Amino acid sequence: MKVAVVQTDPVFGEADANVRDALALMASAQADLYVLPELFNSGYNFVDKTEVESLAEPAHGKTYSRLSDFASKQACYIVYGFAESDGLIYNSAAFVGPDGLIGLYRKVHLFSKENILFAPGDLGFPVFNSPFGKLGMMVCFDWIYPESARSLMLNGAQIIAHPSNLVLPYCPDAMVTRCLENRVFAATANRIGREDRGGSSLSYIGSSEVVSPAGKILVRMESEKSGIRVVEIDPAAALSKRVNEFNDLASGRRTSQYSL
Repeated sequence: MKVAVVQTDPVFGEADANVRDALALMASAQADLYVLPELFNSGYNFVDKTEVESLAEPAHGKTYSRLSDFASKQACYIVYGFAESDGLIYNSAAFVGPDGLIGLYRKVHLFSKENILFAPGDLGFPVFNSPFGKLGMMVCFDWIYPESARSLMLNGAQIIAHPSNLVLPYCPDAMVTRCLENRVFAATANRIGREDRGGSSLSYIGSSEVVSPAGKILVRMESEKSGIRVVEIDPAAALSKRVNEFNDLASGRRTSQYSL
């Protein structure tokens, strides 16, 4: 299959234009799975909760409609991050395909001011079936908790789609370890640019990437340029967790010895 990471440069609050620009990038390169950044349609640096509420959408909202239409016409699959309105407001990711919404993930580990803007995720780390294998999602700062990727691996994920708005420099290299210790593929889609709002300045590091179960960086994008990169992968490579004749990373876990 072909997986694409889409690195965007959204303008805060300009949802229609941000979705349009993302779709234009996607239309420029054919893939089976496209992964878009966290909050790709709204921008990230909210001043207050009122702004979050004004830009949030239900799971089947306007952004979903436009992306699911693309998925239907192109016979492809898309993972994207958005502010989800469902009673509470969540920092969510949606997985859509030619037939519509396949599944949702709500960010479990909120970063910095997100803790006062969003409700923490309440769906756990679900894994969803697709024609190319089992896919799980995590969002941005989930990367720093090994339990995120490990939970997805234990639930059967072969591919981790990872919408992000990274400002810390560590994640691109850390995802090599996450893939290596779980023997999964990961597609981290990050944004670029800078947002100066409400006295807060955030700069995003780009560096969107796809990493293999062997910890190999299959593609890594630039830090300051939007675009799309496509790489061909074989999700079946993530089925075996065996390191050698005697060690299997899944069955070798000695949970009785782990103090919680």
